[in-house]
Amino acid sequence: MHTPASINPESDAAANSTVVRDRQGDIRIERLGCEGLPIAIVDNFADDPDQLIAFACEAHFEKIGAFYPGPRARAPSAYMTGVASIVAPVVSALFGGGDSLRLDRALFSIATTPPKELTLAQRFPHIDSVNERAIAIVHYLSQNEFGGTAFYRHRATGFESVSEARHARYLDKLKSDILKFGEPSPAYIAGDTTLFEQIGRVEAKFNRAVIYRSNQLHCAILPNDAPLPVAPREGRLTIASFLTIQ
Repeated sequence: MHTPASINPESDAAANSTVVRDRQGDIRIERLGCEGLPIAIVDNFADDPDQLIAFACEAHFEKIGAFYPGPRARAPSAYMTGVASIVAPVVSALFGGGDSLRLDRALFSIATTPPKELTLAQRFPHIDSVNERAIAIVHYLSQNEFGGTAFYRHRATGFESVSEARHARYLDKLKSDILKFGEPSPAYIAGDTTLFEQIGRVEAKFNRAVIYRSNQLHCAILPNDAPLPVAPREGRLTIASFLTIQ
């Protein structure tokens, strides 16, 4: 097994990280569900989270993509370099393969959409990619209680992850589910549903990150009975990073 020694952004120039930190006490590994899918929960993820929040306060947020329920902005190019000494060995140990990781994007994200305005796709757990070499990281930067990340099993198929080989069947079964049971009411997902069973959850904590394969069914845990502030210092601020093992 080759340890990914660096994280190379697709478009931003970033030097290889030379920082080595003993983080054993901050890293917890869990395996979820029948598929035993691994996730890593890392506390004290960034050296200076307050600086990241300050950067977010000056960033230009806008709608990026059709699925995230709120505005996003590009994280600074140095962000992933700063956490590379944590991410690279964790990814190598959990997911294996490759000599490096390509950073596809890292985005500040603030969930702001009221439950009644959610699209149909936003009312289900989702995947970020069918690529089994794609990795996602959610880094929680809110001091307030807005919820973490939950992972799910699709009841009709038993799938807890959706690979390219499973994708067509999953979509067909999901369509059949909707025809049989109807569309879910406009709301953020809270625990088990008619179509999905929650198999694990990570509680949000300031400067905590969760690392998992992008094809795992998951969703944010968000309140349905409380406002979602827009301001970075007050709202549910995270950095969502998407990487590919090379």
